[in-house]
Amino acid sequence: MNRTLVVMVKEPRPGRVKSRLGRDLGMTAAAWWFRHQSRALLRRVQDPRWQVVLAVAPDHAGMTSRVWPSHLTRWPQGRGNLGDRMGRMLGTAPPGPVCIVGADIPGITATHIASAFGALGANDAVFGPAPDGGYWLIGLKRVRPIPPRLFANVRWSTEHALMDTIATLPNHRIAQIATLNDVDTIDDLPMTNRGRRATC
Repeated sequence: MNRTLVVMVKEPRPGRVKSRLGRDLGMTAAAWWFRHQSRALLRRVQDPRWQVVLAVAPDHAGMTSRVWPSHLTRWPQGRGNLGDRMGRMLGTAPPGPVCIVGADIPGITATHIASAFGALGANDAVFGPAPDGGYWLIGLKRVRPIPPRLFANVRWSTEHALMDTIATLPNHRIAQIATLNDVDTIDDLPMTNRGRRATC
């Protein structure tokens, strides 16, 4: 069965990406960090066991961007909040299990992705939790219809995001894999990255 990994990416323009990090580092440095972080992540997660697809934003600029590897399939994220856009990706993907990750998670490796797809063997959904109450990965096996209320009333960017999302998956067998940090502020950066940015 086909497996699809969707990576959510934004054009790395100053002031348009990682704005909270930009308040600490400066908007140009934050965009530089995101550009290089996301490109490194894409190199790590490409694997013959699944297809990697880029969900790009803004739609037009992302579809024509030269920043991202040209050999990877791209889908426009479209309008709406994060739940609207992730729901669209889950509905767009070809038949088979789908996992979605953000591009701002320095710790993601192909091993984590393989663990997520493996968890979907015996479960309907899988999450990679984050320490702040959110999550860095969501995956669905998709052998049953996607719940129509998936992501409804999720309090995004709060400590409730994971539990709110789980609540929209009633009667689903749910697994969780490794906890990883995302990067929203300078305090979330690995120390090596922090030092490197300080010398820019």
